[in-house]
Amino acid sequence: MPRFVTIGYGNRAGYDQTAPAIRDAAHAQDAALLARGAVIGMAGSPVQVRNPDATGVQTMAGAFMASTLPVAGFAIIEAADLAEAIDLVSRVPCAVAHGVVEIWPLEEPGQS
Repeated sequence: MPRFVTIGYGNRAGYDQTAPAIRDAAHAQDAALLARGAVIGMAGSPVQVRNPDATGVQTMAGAFMASTLPVAGFAIIEAADLAEAIDLVSRVPCAVAHGVVEIWPLEEPGQS
């Protein structure tokens, strides 16, 4: 089954302005995704890693990407297709609490 990487963006203000019943349902959707085998995690502090021409590793604290909302978390989910992936993440906390979720199809080596 195809896998998808999701990136959730959101902040506390958006979460707090969302009705508790909607937040509870969103957390239940996260639990349902976990039960289906999803890997879900909150975003920690990023580190950028470079190794130009394999001449030496360079690191820098901080995100490479920029967004108006902070990255809140990541997940790897399985879904039959993009339409099902959209349906599955449309009810998670970042999607319903005034944030956004990106879905990236995971193109794995050796998989067609």
